[in-house]
Amino acid sequence: MNRREFIDKSTKTTLAAMLSLSAFGTVGRAGEVKKQQKNWVWITPDIEASDDEWKRRFEKLKRVNISSLIPEVYNGGPAYYGSQQLPVKAPLLERLIPLARDFDLEIHPWMWVMPCGLDFVRKKHPEWYMVNRLRESALTKPAYVDYYKFLCPAKEEVQEFIRNTVKELAAYDVDGVHLDYVRYPDVIIAMGFWEKYNIVQDKEYPQYDYCYCDTCRSKFKTQQGIDPLEINDPSMNGAWIQFRYDQVTHLVNNKLIPSIREKNKISSAAVFPNWKNVRQQWQEWQLDAVMPMLYNKFYLANTEWIKQYTKAGIKSIKHNTSLYSGLMVNDITVLKESVEKAFEGHARGISLFALKSLTKQHYEILSTILNK
Repeated sequence: MNRREFIDKSTKTTLAAMLSLSAFGTVGRAGEVKKQQKNWVWITPDIEASDDEWKRRFEKLKRVNISSLIPEVYNGGPAYYGSQQLPVKAPLLERLIPLARDFDLEIHPWMWVMPCGLDFVRKKHPEWYMVNRLRESALTKPAYVDYYKFLCPAKEEVQEFIRNTVKELAAYDVDGVHLDYVRYPDVIIAMGFWEKYNIVQDKEYPQYDYCYCDTCRSKFKTQQGIDPLEINDPSMNGAWIQFRYDQVTHLVNNKLIPSIREKNKISSAAVFPNWKNVRQQWQEWQLDAVMPMLYNKFYLANTEWIKQYTKAGIKSIKHNTSLYSGLMVNDITVLKESVEKAFEGHARGISLFALKSLTKQHYEILSTILNK
């Protein structure tokens, strides 16, 4: 079998698995068509833009019925808000809040959860980082890209470090806190990236399989009586797979969401459609809003997949969580089709990645679709 035949076969298998979410168990709000649409946009940091430029951007968003802003304020490095825990690059959040309020826009600061490249964490707490099945630390040998320096969610010290950041953001005059990278590194990365990284992941390889740190090994052995390093085929061991799902779910449901809700704020998260490959059982999370990142090109799929996955994702949700289809800003025709397919799948709305990619033509097509 050649590489193209393998990818074609794997694509069909992956899509079938991802669309079988309805087998997950209790149905949440399957098939419910939401009465009130809400649309979001992810905003990457831009500290050079003037207040007037931000106002022009916000005015454009308001005109096309995008009402919720997700500005990135922490991405594993210095923060873009006045943190007491993290080094600060610029107080961008403090600038954006009053500007957003002037346009009656919601604002949900966006933070990365597990990746961390901060110098003081790397130097003082190297033991906080995940370890792969080869016993290599994500700190010194991250998978795929340098910023994949993931902290381990099983460690209580890590949980508290992350929760403190969430608490800081929830204390602001914002509408919610948006969580990203709430997961493990991809044990099998989306097939659209295989050529980029010159890999074919036909199974789970040890260099991408996390986490085998002392904390995870000890906790799992206490629960199951076996060291996960002694498991012959970890990819087939249901208990070990579920253990890792549970570490992330515990962090979200028992640490982060309560810290957001105690300030009467909305909890939301960007999540993966191929959730099994990043140990991210987000259907179990008690969020207010979830945004599966349905970037179909990453999965070698067409826009019809966005509709199918949106339906399956809604059906899989176990809690009172609204689903918004996360869409990549592509060329005009593809964006139009993507938005239409999301709504055909009964998404509550869409979330676009990202603001900086929107052109005049994008705004025109969004106005036509979102202002219906």
